[in-house]
Amino acid sequence: MSPQLPTAAQAKDQARQMRTKAGRDGAPLGHAKSLEIVAHRHGFRDWNTMSAAIANGPPHGWTVGSKVKGRFLSKPFTAHVVSVANVKPQWFRLELQLEEAIDVVNADGFSNFRSRISGVVGPKGHSMERTSNGHAQLEVDLW
Repeated sequence: MSPQLPTAAQAKDQARQMRTKAGRDGAPLGHAKSLEIVAHRHGFRDWNTMSAAIANGPPHGWTVGSKVKGRFLSKPFTAHVVSVANVKPQWFRLELQLEEAIDVVNADGFSNFRSRISGVVGPKGHSMERTSNGHAQLEVDLW
């Protein structure tokens, strides 16, 4: 498998380009066959398997090395994705390296700076865990 999977739209565009080139070369290629070839090139046994893998993947921009923005304990941050793991369909554990450490304590006499955070976020980019004011503990903006 490729380390970075294309989106469904990118994979279908690869198949369309393949069909166009094959047609120009005088060897017409069907839609289904071109999708199967694209799947094989990415290490999958068939298009349905690849399509399912793409659908279960993280949202665009949530790949290792990507830059993301969000809020942790209501504090804004900008970070790079260190790791991403699928926990269950559409829920991902993200580990983030913050560009600038944030103080996650609201008290005047105490500080706790974080430069790396992790948490599980769902399809809307929010964690299930909530702070005392009802906001999601971790919110990662979707692109």
